[in-house]
Amino acid sequence: MAEKSLFAMLLRSPWWVSFVVVGLIVLAAGALLPKEYFVVGALAGFPIFVVGCVAAWKQLRAPHPAKVTEMLGAVATMPWRDFANTLAAAWTRAGYTVERVPGNGAADFCLAKSGSTTLASARRWKAATHGVEPLRELRAAMEQRGAATGLYVLAQGSLSDNARLYARDHGITIVQDDTLAALLLTKP
Repeated sequence: MAEKSLFAMLLRSPWWVSFVVVGLIVLAAGALLPKEYFVVGALAGFPIFVVGCVAAWKQLRAPHPAKVTEMLGAVATMPWRDFANTLAAAWTRAGYTVERVPGNGAADFCLAKSGSTTLASARRWKAATHGVEPLRELRAAMEQRGAATGLYVLAQGSLSDNARLYARDHGITIVQDDTLAALLLTKP
């Protein structure tokens, strides 16, 4: 889904915004269409109603912002071993089979679920800036192991624009901020 599409923007907005848009569509259908076409016009809002339901479901399941802030603060103070154990436990709760990749290579974890393999790189989670090079190394490791997707985990710092574009174009998902906290706060 395109990032700037109506549905994508509604999914990122508070759930009630979608229902307001549906209400406006129904009102416009009632005001502008003949009575025999009102139902057809009102049904034009159904896809937006579905998006509102999905947004409500996601937002109800999302952790509270205070818990997100608390978790990200805790992650920032963790040593590598604790952070790696926390990540492995979170992915296990999410249904993945987690294998630690030995050495200090581009990937730290190999995640398997439903016959699909994902490589995850998390060792630079505290770096201040993240460029393209670690993502290129992760992509090479993905090709070497036959992994369809990759995860690049960062708890601090920022990702350069070039790195973000590279990740998008090469099947690498960036896990940071709210996404990272939600993963770590996932309950079994």
